[in-house]
Amino acid sequence: MKVHFIAIGGSAMHNLALALHNKGYQVTGSDDEIFEPSKGRLAAKGLLPQDYGWFPEKVTSTLDAVILGMHAKADNPELLKAKELGITIYSYPEFLYEQSKTKTRVVIGGSHGKTTITSMILHVMHYHNKEVDYMVGAQLEGFDTMVHLTETNDFMVLEGDEYLSSPIDRRPKFHLYKPNIALLSGIAWDHINVFPTFENYVEQFSIFLDEITEGGAIIYNEEDEEVKKVVEASTNTIKKYPYKTPDYEVVDGETLLETPEGPMPIEVFGKHNLNNLEGARWICQLMGVDVEDFYEAIASFKGASKRLEKIAETPNSIAYKDFAHSPSKVKATTEALKNQYPDRKLIACLELHTYSSLNPEFLTEYQGALDAADEAVVFYSPHAVEIKKLEAISHEQIEGAFKREDLIIYTDPKSFKDYLFSQNFEDSSLLLMSSGNYGGLDFNEVKTLIK
Repeated sequence: MKVHFIAIGGSAMHNLALALHNKGYQVTGSDDEIFEPSKGRLAAKGLLPQDYGWFPEKVTSTLDAVILGMHAKADNPELLKAKELGITIYSYPEFLYEQSKTKTRVVIGGSHGKTTITSMILHVMHYHNKEVDYMVGAQLEGFDTMVHLTETNDFMVLEGDEYLSSPIDRRPKFHLYKPNIALLSGIAWDHINVFPTFENYVEQFSIFLDEITEGGAIIYNEEDEEVKKVVEASTNTIKKYPYKTPDYEVVDGETLLETPEGPMPIEVFGKHNLNNLEGARWICQLMGVDVEDFYEAIASFKGASKRLEKIAETPNSIAYKDFAHSPSKVKATTEALKNQYPDRKLIACLELHTYSSLNPEFLTEYQGALDAADEAVVFYSPHAVEIKKLEAISHEQIEGAFKREDLIIYTDPKSFKDYLFSQNFEDSSLLLMSSGNYGGLDFNEVKTLIK
């Protein structure tokens, strides 16, 4: 099969391209810019475009399909050519559904925890040599790509993102997968640029439940009030299995999970991660992994990339970076680190980087998100606000939103870096939360601070 990718350089798109190449497809692609690691990984397989830009001549009637990435615009010349020739155009999630139509589809949805839960499931399957197809939103230890597709595997495990499918398909991605087994971890308003009201956002999860195949199953976090409400209101003929955070305790910086065999040390920590673990256990059970085998495997799970990722450690200090940027994730991650090391000073730094987080109307959602930190720092770039064509944000607005008078605020990358490098991290925990890099912060340099 011959497939052409419009915007092949994206994190998700280049992984799908690699997966199809590994499956024996003929793959071509275009993009106007490609960065590492996509660039090197595509080049290694001979899939990196010779020149950057859009070339309608690449789109010919010999193609079986075109896959359209979110980075492309609706007036993309290659897309217009594909339409003109009548070639089948898929969004990323549409194509994944086509690849998994004959399989049991397991879809992990929710505002937070999706990547971690999906990663936990894949870790357990990999540990027990159970082959499954998958798509996950992070690079995992022991896995070559974030997407894996075969003709033979029975299960397809999909991370179910609620963001839009493509520039010409405004449906949330997870509406297109039609799961046989689904999980819903939590609902906390996000993507304000697409879902302008909380009610509109919650509605997407109701639709997700409606798309579960008849007789299928939903595993859901009953500790989340919105999730509970949405699941209990669903009239779809599906089985409903609630889960909650399992019993655990933290002893000298080590988390011990209560199991039928007694307390078991695990690598991940934080109430939210223990809650994620329980959801993963339920899913693995429905995929044929018994409880004992699940615990044996999960003991060695170290976490998904950029999710509470340890970057440096000494006997009395530690540094983590985390992808957390939405209010609920920031709160859960900050509390997790404080609970793990309660006797250490916690310095928590958050970069407001996404469209939602830089929106003055949405900012108030961050109230209390950094309360668990002993010292709380917020960094944002006024230039990023300009680029996103949003209203300018003042220091007073940030301080008022977080409801914390001692909040430290930086807008200049150099000043923020100077602050970090002037700190004494003795008996401290450092937490850097962002989906960006604080205006060019080198995390390898940060490692030298913890010594």
